[in-house]
Amino acid sequence: MPKGKQFSLVLTLCVSFILMLIKFGAYWITHSTAILTDALESIINVVAGMFALYSVRLAAQPRDNSHPYGHGKIEFISAGLEGSMIIAAGLMIIIKAVAGLIWDTSIHSIDWGIYLTLFSAVVNGGLGYYLTRLGKKTYSLTLVANGKHLLSDTYSSLGLISGLLAIWLTNWQWLDNLLALVFAIIIIWTGYQLVRRFVAGIMDEADEQILRQVIDVLQTHRQVAWIDIHNLRIIQYGHHWHIDCHVTLPWYWSLQESHAEIKKIERIIKEKVDNPTEVFIHTDPCLPFSCTICQIKECQHRQQTFQRTITWEVYNLRENQKHLAP
Repeated sequence: MPKGKQFSLVLTLCVSFILMLIKFGAYWITHSTAILTDALESIINVVAGMFALYSVRLAAQPRDNSHPYGHGKIEFISAGLEGSMIIAAGLMIIIKAVAGLIWDTSIHSIDWGIYLTLFSAVVNGGLGYYLTRLGKKTYSLTLVANGKHLLSDTYSSLGLISGLLAIWLTNWQWLDNLLALVFAIIIIWTGYQLVRRFVAGIMDEADEQILRQVIDVLQTHRQVAWIDIHNLRIIQYGHHWHIDCHVTLPWYWSLQESHAEIKKIERIIKEKVDNPTEVFIHTDPCLPFSCTICQIKECQHRQQTFQRTITWEVYNLRENQKHLAP
């Protein structure tokens, strides 16, 4: 595992544990249900941090006979587990808040609750921003999930501070449980998004952002012999990409010429995309209708007049059929 990832996850785990103790201390001082929501979510941060460290370590393991595509899928499972725990915490908070609205509870020392919550928000915000940027840079779903979780925790804490200030100024203590309900809904929505990403990853749902990056590389470095590219598919395994596609080349080329051209395409993709990539390309021979989009000017086998160059986009490169001019 890259040292930057390992250090980030260990740092996150340590900080999350310290902040969890601070938040439960704030709840012990204030007896605030809203602060309890923050503290319960911190437990998730700690548990998720432990599993994230394990999953990123496992995802970095090389491929073997039992896992020919590597171990990267564990990162999706990590995000799904974290999302499920977040939803569970949100439901627990709703139960506690509803009980608090039915049976009146009093809160104390709101000023201390505000100070401790503000400190936690600042630390979580900085750490969440760092993890999200690093995760996007390294295409690590685990780091992005952890970072977004910490950022959502920060936003909740800032809203919590506003609510505590309102309670402090008005002495309307019922606002405490109302705030807890609002934050519980926000927490559940965050958990749902992570679970949704987990399902998308396990189901190999197409990521259009990654597709566009690869297509931009192909379009920028396009060669006239690449008559068309279609059936482009990209599967993400942790921070590794598996790319396969069909490339239409002149039918009269020798096997050696076609192989050399395919290796050139593979080399360009691997050099230009900012991610470890495995490329599998299937070669198709051109057909008579391919002449309408073929840019080879001096082709002795041309059967139809060239009509136009097709711009490669997501919608036409992922279709499983050769391109032709209308």
